[in-house]
Amino acid sequence: MPEALAFDNVTAGYGNAVVLDRLDFSLQQGESLAILGRNGVGKTTLLETLMGNTRVMQGAIRWQGTDIVRWPSHQRVRAGLGWVPQEREVFPSLTVEENLTVISRLGGWNLKRVYDFFPRLRERRGNYGNQLSGGEQQMLAIGRALMTNPKLLLLDEPMEGLAPIIVEELAAAIRRLCESEGLASIVVEQHPVLALEMTHKAIVLERGTVVHAGPSAELAADQELLEGLLGVGV
Repeated sequence: MPEALAFDNVTAGYGNAVVLDRLDFSLQQGESLAILGRNGVGKTTLLETLMGNTRVMQGAIRWQGTDIVRWPSHQRVRAGLGWVPQEREVFPSLTVEENLTVISRLGGWNLKRVYDFFPRLRERRGNYGNQLSGGEQQMLAIGRALMTNPKLLLLDEPMEGLAPIIVEELAAAIRRLCESEGLASIVVEQHPVLALEMTHKAIVLERGTVVHAGPSAELAADQELLEGLLGVGV
């Protein structure tokens, strides 16, 4: 399976502040990766760096073999990176359908396919963004990213603040995107067991550096190691 993404000795942050320190990892097409770690270790910064929103001080970020460190965010989206930010950033004054189509790009994902994937969005297609529940807003944020027809989906805290039944529904949807649709994904999630259930492999960050990398199933099965890496019971 070809390598889709690679961080090669990447140091990045904001201004002169270093958040990611000589980071190395790779992801193959169709693989899913969980980014784990305590608060403030650089998980969201990793996604922001991938989208071009931080200062890269050294290293290379290779997307499908090309170093994209100097690419602006919009060029990365056109190249196949789909971004689902932690705040969801749904347009409150646009309808569901307008939210989905405002940044859509031609490809296999279109309105019908997104509505088939998230039937609740079809039911709510005439409602405004600020009329949706938290779970519906998250479905809309994922659906909007899919409408850009990405090859890699970046999800930052997708389950934050959602009811358990919605968490289960969204987790199943994210798994389907990787297993059935062939999308690669990177998931930042505060609930490590859930993140490991959704992904093929995982890395754990500490002070912006990878301190563990391996299959998600193996880490999930080793409770002692998981608790030691994250510093709390899980």
